[in-house]
Amino acid sequence: MTKVSISAKDVKKLRDQTGAGMMDCKRALSDSNGDLEAAIDLLRKKGQRVAAKRADREALQGLVVTRIHHSRRIGIIAEVNCETDFVARNEEFADFTDSIADLILALLPPDLETLMGLSMESGRTVEETQTDLTGKIGEKLGVRRFSVLSSEEGQVIDYIHPGSRLGVLVSLKGDGNLTEIGRDVAMQVAALNPLAAHRADVPQETQDKEYEIGREAARLEGKPEQILDRIAKGKLERFFKDNVLVEQPFVKDASLRVRDVLRKAGAEVDGFVRCALGE
Repeated sequence: MTKVSISAKDVKKLRDQTGAGMMDCKRALSDSNGDLEAAIDLLRKKGQRVAAKRADREALQGLVVTRIHHSRRIGIIAEVNCETDFVARNEEFADFTDSIADLILALLPPDLETLMGLSMESGRTVEETQTDLTGKIGEKLGVRRFSVLSSEEGQVIDYIHPGSRLGVLVSLKGDGNLTEIGRDVAMQVAALNPLAAHRADVPQETQDKEYEIGREAARLEGKPEQILDRIAKGKLERFFKDNVLVEQPFVKDASLRVRDVLRKAGAEVDGFVRCALGE
């Protein structure tokens, strides 16, 4: 059977519909004898094959992105991965990541599985679009995780560290300039990686473990039995100071605690989400 001639117009039309490279489109049209729908299927199957081949590869590069609702009451943060930093700087990968962030903010899916089944503007699901892009770029890609943070009484403020490898959402309330203090608090979270916003938010299991570690360390140092509990309590206090956001020294002025800065600004922190690439 004689193959039909493939015009530049046909190639462009297929590229516009799939986003695939020019040579891939030309080859797919040639293999499908000019049938546009068959060529689209071939390109999608190629994406599936590439995705299957690279399923075991590590994808620890990528981007962390945030979005804030116009009400300032809801924020989302998401991590989308690829294999190399080169692809992380690819415009198509960045566009895909942005589309995922927009979709999450618009529909607030309850979990990753639901997100992957949602339809994008193209009509393809997130999972299908991810597979298509994997075939086009040639690297394993994946929406790894996302979180939603809300504030009933205040605002959600976001911060993305330069390079888009680390992002933070902070929920604040109060009558002060929440946007300004919120950015400072978000940068604090990014820099010092606290475990919780408040002491009460630290799981009791974690507190008990740190207490026992402190007690055992004092015993091994030969401290008298009657003062082991006092030493353990002191070490637990130090743990809180290092790991509880409001008790940490403020990064911009270590003579102050974060809670002092919040109080002065007329604000309270309700919670935060920190997302670092690959963690």
